[in-house]
Amino acid sequence: MNIKNKNLALSLATASGLLVISACGGGGGGGSSNTAPTAIAISANSVAENAAGAVVGTLSATDADSGDTATFTTSNADFEISGTSLKLKDEVSLNFEKTPTVSVSVTVTDSGNLSFTQALTINVTDVLDTYKFENADGNSTVSYSGQVTRMALISELNQYISSELQADLNSGELTSRQAVIDKLNSFYEISEQDYDLRADTFVIDFIDTLEQTTLRQLSSSQKDLIGKIAGNDAVGQHKDWNNGAFEGWGAAGSTTPHGLVQIYFGMLGDNAQAFIDGNIRQDFNGNEINTIYLTTDGRDLKQLIQKFLLGAVAFSQGADDYFDNDTAGKGLMVSNIATDSDYTSLEHQWDEGYGYFGAARDYLEYTDDEIAGKGGREEYSSGRHDSNGDSVFDLKSEVNLGNSTNAAKRDRGTAALTNPTDYTSAAFNALLSGRKIINDNIGSELTTEQMAALVEQRNIVVDHWEKSISATVVHYINDTIADLDKLGTAEFNYADLAKHWSEMKGFALNLQFSRFSPLSDANYTELHNLLKDAPVVAPEADLTQYKADLLAARAILQTAYSFEQEHVENW
Repeated sequence: MNIKNKNLALSLATASGLLVISACGGGGGGGSSNTAPTAIAISANSVAENAAGAVVGTLSATDADSGDTATFTTSNADFEISGTSLKLKDEVSLNFEKTPTVSVSVTVTDSGNLSFTQALTINVTDVLDTYKFENADGNSTVSYSGQVTRMALISELNQYISSELQADLNSGELTSRQAVIDKLNSFYEISEQDYDLRADTFVIDFIDTLEQTTLRQLSSSQKDLIGKIAGNDAVGQHKDWNNGAFEGWGAAGSTTPHGLVQIYFGMLGDNAQAFIDGNIRQDFNGNEINTIYLTTDGRDLKQLIQKFLLGAVAFSQGADDYFDNDTAGKGLMVSNIATDSDYTSLEHQWDEGYGYFGAARDYLEYTDDEIAGKGGREEYSSGRHDSNGDSVFDLKSEVNLGNSTNAAKRDRGTAALTNPTDYTSAAFNALLSGRKIINDNIGSELTTEQMAALVEQRNIVVDHWEKSISATVVHYINDTIADLDKLGTAEFNYADLAKHWSEMKGFALNLQFSRFSPLSDANYTELHNLLKDAPVVAPEADLTQYKADLLAARAILQTAYSFEQEHVENW
C-alpha cells in the first residue's frame, strides 16, 4: 500500500533556478553539420511532498539545429518522463523532512542521435503532514505527556493481565483475591504520594527499546486512570455518569464507569482465587480453562478492561472534554493568549485531545498495514518508527497507540472495496488543520469565523474517531457470529469467542461518551440489549436468535454511522 497522500499545503517559498551539475556531449551517427543539444530547462522545479506520481514540469532543450527533435530520458529510479513531462513514478512520493531537494539526471537526445545530460535540482515543498508546531523563537509548543502516560498505563495493565498476573500467582507473589484486586488497582489508581514513591521504579516495558522506561520519565507529576475516567471530572461532561447516566452493563444506571472497572477487577480476583484454591474452572463445553482472564461464560476480561478504558478514559476525555465547546473554561472555550508562558491554554487543550487519539507525530508517513502492525516496511513495523534516528522509540512522538491503530485496521478492511474508508487521514488532517488555526492566531482570541473553522475541524476529528470505534464493533460482531457458527465442531475455539465477544462489547460501551455521537440514546440502549452482557450459546433456539440479534445490532450501527453495506459485511 502506498504512503498516504497528505494535501494540507503549508506555503513555502522555493527557488526557481536550475542547477547544472554536469554536462556531456556525445553520441554517434550524426552528420558533421549536426550539433548536440547544449541545455535542458524545465517549466517548474518544485513538487509537493507526499504527492505520489506528481508531475514536476515540462522539459525543453536548447539546440542550435532548429529542425531537430528532442527525446528525454532519465536514469533516476523515482522519476519517469511522459512525453516531455518529468514526473514521479505513480507509486513514488517524496518527503520534505528527509530530502528537501532531489537531483534528477535528465538526458536529451536529438534526431541525429547526439545527446546531452544535465542534472536538475527539484525542490520538495513542505506540507502540513506532521504534528509539529513552533513559537516565534522556533521552539516546539506541542505537549501532551499526561495523555501518553495514561495510554501507557492502560497498556501496562493489559500486559500485566495478559501474562504477569499468572506468573505472580504461580510464584506465590499474590495469595488472595484481594491481593489480586489491589495489584490491578495499582495500575489504575495512583495517589500523589504513591506517585512520588513509585514513579522512578514503575517500569514501562510494554514495548521494547523505549526512550521512556519509567513512569517518571513519562510525567514528572501525578497521573493515573481513575482521575480521568468518565464521571470523575468535576465539570464539563455531557452526562452525569456517576448518578444513573451510565449504561450498557446490567440495568441502566446500576453501575458507573469506575464501578464497572472494579466489577471486572473483581471477576479477575474470583478467577485468581479459584486458582489459588486449586479449583478447576471449565467452559460451557466442559473443557478446562487455563487462562486466568477467561471466564466460564465466554468473556475475556483482559479485552473488556483494555477496550473499555480506551473509551471511558481516552475517547471520553478527547471528545467530551478537550475537544468539546459546551463548558466555559474547558476544551475549546479557553484562551489563546498566553499568560505566564508562550504556550496558550487553547494550544494545550487541542494537544491533549490529540494525545488521547494516540497517533505518532508523523502518522501520515505510515501505511495502514504499518500502523496496524500487519506488515509494510520493517522500520515502520508494529506501528512505531525511530523517526529521529536515536535507536529508541519515543512514546510521546514515535509510537501509535489506542484508537489511532483501530482507524488503520478498519481502513485496511475496506482497502480492496469499491469505496475504501480513510479514517486515518481524515482524522489526522483535521487534527493538523485545527492546531494550525490555533497556532496562526497565537496572542489573540479566535474570531467568530476562526472558531467556526476550528469547530469544523473538531467535528471531523471526533466523527472519524468514533466511526473507527463503531466500525471495530461491527468487525467483532462479524467475528463473534463466525465463532458461534463453529459451535459443536472441531473448529470451535472457546478463547477466540471470548476474545471477539469481549472486544465487541468493550468497544461498544464507549459509544456513549461523546455528545456529538450520531448514535441516539435509544439506539445505544437497544444496541446493548442485543449484544447482552455475555455471549448466548445454548439452547439452539436461543443461539439462533442471538445471532439474529447480533445482525440487528450491526444494522443499528450501519444506519447511525452511514456505513456502506459492503463495508459492514467485510470488516
